[in-house]
Amino acid sequence: MNTAEAKRVLEAALLTSNEPMSTAQLRRLFEDEFDEETIRLLLDDLRRDWHDRSVELIPLASGWRFQSRPEMREYLDRLKSEKPSRYSRAVLETLAIIAYRQPVTRGDIEEIRGVVVASPVIKSLEDRGWIEAIGHRDAPGRPALYGTTRQFLDDLGLRSLQELPPLEDGWSEAATHMLLQSGGTPEPSQDLQGQGQLAPEAGSAPSTTVHPE
Repeated sequence: MNTAEAKRVLEAALLTSNEPMSTAQLRRLFEDEFDEETIRLLLDDLRRDWHDRSVELIPLASGWRFQSRPEMREYLDRLKSEKPSRYSRAVLETLAIIAYRQPVTRGDIEEIRGVVVASPVIKSLEDRGWIEAIGHRDAPGRPALYGTTRQFLDDLGLRSLQELPPLEDGWSEAATHMLLQSGGTPEPSQDLQGQGQLAPEAGSAPSTTVHPE
C-alpha cells in the first residue's frame, strides 16, 4: 500500500471513531505493514492536509482525534439543547490543585485551600472522569493520593500536563481557564466552604468531535 492510500485509511478510521485512537491501534489497520514511526509521520502529513479546514486533526494524551476548531464552537453550541455544566469554586480550586500539585491527598488540598474538602467535591470530579486515586501515602490512615486522568487531558485538548497554562493568578483563575477549555462554565453562586458539586450534566469536549451520524 502506498502512503496516499494509507492516509485515506487513517482518515476514514479517525473520522468514524467516537474516541481518540492511538498509533498502536491505527497500526492494526495495516496488519503491521507500517511501524509506529511511519504511522506518526503519516498522521503529521494528514494533519497538514487539514490545516486550513474547519475541522482539525490533533494529538491528545490517549491518541489522535478529528475535532472542530475552537473558533467553530460559538456556532456549533447553538445546535445544543442542553446547557453547559456549571462548576462551583470548590470544585474548580480542587481540580486545579490536583492538576498542578499531583499526587495530593485530601489533606494537602485542605491545607492549600484553608477549608475542608467535602466528599461530594472529590466524588464529582471522579464521576466526571477527571481525577482518580493513583495510590496511597505511607502515613497514618494511608490517605488516597489523587491525580488527573487521560480523560482530563483529552477534554482539555492536551497531550501532557506540561501543556497546562502557567499558574500565575491563583487556583480559581487557573481552573476557570481549564474549565472554559473543556466547555463548562463557572457556577455564579460560588461555594467557598467546599460543598460545591458538578451539575448533573456532563461537560463537553473542548470542541466537537467528528463522528458519523
